[in-house]
Amino acid sequence: MSAALKLAGFAAVLALVFASAVLAGGAVGPLRDTSAAAEPHARGMAEMDAETGNVQSVRGLAVSDAGLTLKLTRADAETGRPFALAFRIVDRRGQTVRDFDVEHTKRMHLIVVRRDMTGFQHLHPTQQADGSWTVPVALPEAGTYRVFADFSHDGTPRTLADDLQVDGTVRSHVLPAPAQRVTVDGLQVRLTEGASHADAESELGFTVTRSGRRVAVQDYLGAKGHLVALRQGDLAFLHVHPDEDSLKFMATFPTAGNYRLFLQFKVDGRVHTAAFTQEVSR
Repeated sequence: MSAALKLAGFAAVLALVFASAVLAGGAVGPLRDTSAAAEPHARGMAEMDAETGNVQSVRGLAVSDAGLTLKLTRADAETGRPFALAFRIVDRRGQTVRDFDVEHTKRMHLIVVRRDMTGFQHLHPTQQADGSWTVPVALPEAGTYRVFADFSHDGTPRTLADDLQVDGTVRSHVLPAPAQRVTVDGLQVRLTEGASHADAESELGFTVTRSGRRVAVQDYLGAKGHLVALRQGDLAFLHVHPDEDSLKFMATFPTAGNYRLFLQFKVDGRVHTAAFTQEVSR
């Protein structure tokens, strides 16, 4: 066989292989859906309620949203050893964002909690000259911690989150059963009003007593208290609106399930944290 015939035969085989690959690719479809319709789900910033068909807005499920990205300077830490937790918020071009709105008297709130919703910390980092943020922190137990950067930029509240790994033997804790009253630092905190159904605005009310007597709470972060609500499983972060004059909050729980409520309030100049498990039905 001549060299020309060999080359022609080889080219024919290549053409056949290429055509088969194109047909196979068309049969299975693209490996990644890059359509605009898939974008909210990919970012984890919206959910569709199966019964009502309403789109539920949730926060803290993604490291990026609306062109902003949380960049932690480290992905791990040592158990119990204090370290500087540093991070920055960057835009689509990778440039550090420096301008933030004041929300609840602060320009940046940092929430750190282990994936089993223990070890809750609410911190207020300091912005550095280069636009980054830093705050001292210690994580007492091994496990995966969720780090939430909660802030407002250009008038829009945002919550971005990423994971931080603390090496060691992990001993996970079971979520406590729902209860109407918990004791913290010698104070009795009672949940007087709670959520009942998903996809409906609910009022969450609390009272604080000591030895059966009502205790007056001091202002904290521009109100009588601060509340963080996280959903069990994916740790979806709920935006809660406080009443400035009482320990009452308005929240909309996007789905049925268990949520952990972290109430923070100030008594005698000290901030206390009371945690509740809230069961939300359909």
